[in-house]
Amino acid sequence: MMPLWTPSDDSISSSNWTSYTNFLYQKKKLKFSSYDEMHSWSTNHLGDFWESIIQFFKIKLHSNYQVPLIKSKNNKMYRSQWFSGSKLNYSEYLFDNSTIERPAIKYQNESSKLIEISWKDLKAKTIVIQNFLINNGIVKGDRVVAYCSNTPEVIAAFLATNALGAIWSSCSIDFGIESVTERFTQIDPKVLFVTKKYIFKGKSYGIKSKLESLKTNLKSLKAFACLDDFDKIEESDSSSEVIFEPVDFSDPIWILYSSGTTGNPKAITHSVGGILLEHLKALSLHQNVKKGDNYFWYSTTGWMMWNYALSSLLCGACLCIYDGSSKFPDPNILWRFANSANINHFGNGASFFDEQLKTNFKNISKIDLSKIKIIGSTGSPLTKQTFEGINKLLPNAQIISLSGGTDICSAFVGGHPHLPVNAGEIQCKMLGASIDIWDSDKKSLMDSPGELVITAPLPSMPIYFWNDFDFRIYEKSYFSKFENIWCHGDWISLTENNGLIIHGRSDATLNRFGVRIGTAEIYKILDEIDKIHDSLIIHLSKNGEDKLLLFLKHSFIKLNDRFIKKIIKEKSSPRHLPDEIISVPDIPYTISGKKLEIPIKKLLSGGNKNELLNLDSLKNPEAINWFMENKEMNFFKS
Repeated sequence: MMPLWTPSDDSISSSNWTSYTNFLYQKKKLKFSSYDEMHSWSTNHLGDFWESIIQFFKIKLHSNYQVPLIKSKNNKMYRSQWFSGSKLNYSEYLFDNSTIERPAIKYQNESSKLIEISWKDLKAKTIVIQNFLINNGIVKGDRVVAYCSNTPEVIAAFLATNALGAIWSSCSIDFGIESVTERFTQIDPKVLFVTKKYIFKGKSYGIKSKLESLKTNLKSLKAFACLDDFDKIEESDSSSEVIFEPVDFSDPIWILYSSGTTGNPKAITHSVGGILLEHLKALSLHQNVKKGDNYFWYSTTGWMMWNYALSSLLCGACLCIYDGSSKFPDPNILWRFANSANINHFGNGASFFDEQLKTNFKNISKIDLSKIKIIGSTGSPLTKQTFEGINKLLPNAQIISLSGGTDICSAFVGGHPHLPVNAGEIQCKMLGASIDIWDSDKKSLMDSPGELVITAPLPSMPIYFWNDFDFRIYEKSYFSKFENIWCHGDWISLTENNGLIIHGRSDATLNRFGVRIGTAEIYKILDEIDKIHDSLIIHLSKNGEDKLLLFLKHSFIKLNDRFIKKIIKEKSSPRHLPDEIISVPDIPYTISGKKLEIPIKKLLSGGNKNELLNLDSLKNPEAINWFMENKEMNFFKS
């Protein structure tokens, strides 16, 4: 199979990766004959590898460490201590990239034209907001939360919070108030930032009643402020400097939340040092983000990709933000934004690219997107067909498919600027990530799918879940399947190119007659059929009988079951033909773009809807209505 994309000699020689490998040779006399050899070094010598990241990126430490890694006495992976004794500050490192040569942020929303925020103005906003925090008694370890749109002022509020050593947490303004309350009450915040209103699909929405509810329910609050009030602050409004409080490497940087689709959202807490190192490695080395690049990943403040994209500022890039619908006033809006902002790195969820290529390819082709050098995708597996479609649209752009999650606020597997891109495959295991593929007996698999496991610690693993300081929920979430081995819950395989394919969630795999297949295998076949717009396949079992149910959103006048089954049989496996094919008005998704496979499976198995589903965690909550109304359907008729 010919690669879709291969790097040019010039792009290889000028890449951050080449600079890093030269550094390893010059400073440590390390030279590798292949990426596999380099990856093995990074996982077999974890302390040396992560220390090299500190050294290569010249991270300022206010106090030093004795050794990079101290493994726990009881061999608990999550108890590992990284760079114990060192102190640093994420925001301080970020602001070291300040320059008058280019803006820090490019911003646009549905009702505004593109504006640029200089580094000086970003610093001024940060100083004013930080003074507000100081005046309200915020100190290291306090929690500061935001219920807000994605704007430059939110970036400044995070930097002001982080610079003081306080802990950040945010929810998107389109979250329902119950979901926001459920998240924020867990962490007892002292300050609440909000956006007064937001615009989505041309309509303006206020949050006055939601704000009053939050202020009533967050008993720990000492102060709140509207971020809109800081949008006009410029350099002349501030005469002081940002205060940077050095914190321990393992001190918390922010609290993120699991989706909450299958229970109460977990308050996932990451460390300052772990995130700083992980994001520099992932963005600068694996995605080749350089000083002066324009970096964009479409997100809201409630998805980990907001935090990930923010870290492009660590690399000296300009962070590009679009706040609003990706389809309004038409499906080209983000591509026009990419053109006007000269975006070099364009990221979105896999479902966005699937839909755009199916319905909008000709229109996109008319827009000058020649500045884009990397397309990033995450949220769900990117199909071979979508790889090929993106390549046809942007033949010179590298396609980087990432897979990881909120759990590490990064990726386990992703891109590489020196390796070819093959359709349907993720390029490589990330440096420092001790990845293996196991069967249920802990045997490594080379030629068949299995569980994605992590066999050694990563600095960006959560330091704990908030209020779970005995690690009971933490252990159940990641270590219940294999003792002291992180089991991520993805069904994955290695290809003959040493690439990787995610086949879906391992707890949603389809198991018929002893043969397991990932749901993504069925989805990619159905994606090739023009009149099928979306699909969801569920495996139900009852009293020793099992059923495969295929739910389709389509535009056929009459659904032809035999036609659909014939295609699945020819292109996949006759064992995995659906027993029933059912038309539905829509397929439900989480806000981060994942299909609701497990909650729907549990709902149709008789689960309690109130325990299984939180509508505020869904991107299209109305899509759940059909499943709620028909959950009593008897799929096991005798």
